[in-house]
Amino acid sequence: RLRELAIQLSQKGQVLNSAKAVTVSRGVIVAPMPGRVMSVRVRKGDTVKTGQSLLMLEAMKMENEIVAPNAGTVREVWVAEGTTVKKDQRLLEIS
Repeated sequence: RLRELAIQLSQKGQVLNSAKAVTVSRGVIVAPMPGRVMSVRVRKGDTVKTGQSLLMLEAMKMENEIVAPNAGTVREVWVAEGTTVKKDQRLLEIS
């Protein structure tokens, strides 16, 4: 099951743009582009709501907010603040 997830592009807290870029398969959320994880806003075991901010990814000097595609529980977090990620690298899992 694949889904596209909307992310918001922001700069210094100001939303600049929205984009559909993150692919979700079996609850696994992957990086929409290469970048650096600026902050992780959830931990394993957290309950999240649809649209809740999960992490911020910096790419090309833009902040990309990754949000939950659906409500659920965070099962795994594979990245930490400062982690450099490649496009399609696993970030976290929600079920």
